[in-house]
Formats: sequence, C-alpha cells, structure tokens
Amino acid sequence: MKQVIATANAPAAIGPYSQAIKAGETLYISGQLPIDPATGEFAAQDIQGQTEQSLKNIGAILEEAGYAFPDVVKVTVLLADIADFGPMNQVYAKYFTGDCPARAAFAVRDLPKGARVEIEAVAWRKG
Repeated sequence: MKQVIATANAPAAIGPYSQAIKAGETLYISGQLPIDPATGEFAAQDIQGQTEQSLKNIGAILEEAGYAFPDVVKVTVLLADIADFGPMNQVYAKYFTGDCPARAAFAVRDLPKGARVEIEAVAWRKG
C-alpha cells in the first residue's frame, strides 16, 4: 500500500511530486531544498546553513511519518559545487552518527532555485 506523507513543517511540493511516499515499511523522501517552510526562502546562502535546512526538512518529514534519522538507510546529496563537499559533510555528520546510512554525493550542473544543495533520503523500519 502506498501512502502520501506531507507536513507543513517542510516546504510544500512545488510540482507533480510528494514530499514523501511510504510504501510498506519504506519511506522515500523527495529531494529537499534548503527552503525554510515558514518563509518560503532559503534559510541561508552558505553551504553549511543550506545543508542544515535541507536536513531539518528531512527531519520534519521523517517525524510526520513516524520515523527518525536512525531509520534512514540511503541518502543522496546533490551539490551545485563539489568544492562544498567538506563543509556539507561537517553538517551532515551531526545528523548521522553511529551506523550511518549508505550515501552518494555528487555535483550537478544546477539545482532548482539556485540552491547549493538538495538532499533526498530513504528510510526503513520494521512496522
């Protein structure tokens, strides 16, 4: 069974997609831009602040679905500039400790709205 997950504590979808989809015991979270849901604007211009906001958005979606960061099994990080990898990773490490999820991180040509980072995640927990 497929269930749409949505929360006002993360930016609303701006296209034909959902913030997240729960399918069985797996939660698929769409790429999260560093948008503050209260203002609709980027929370920061630097990569650290943008990474922090993207992860806060993921946290809000996880919480809405009844999951938490330790349930995340796979993350994909898209960067507008691979030079931002180190500073992004410093912030990322605050959210994922212990048994960290699998991850891919790579640079792309452009991200929506001129963001410096976009992060998507997949979470799983036994129901």
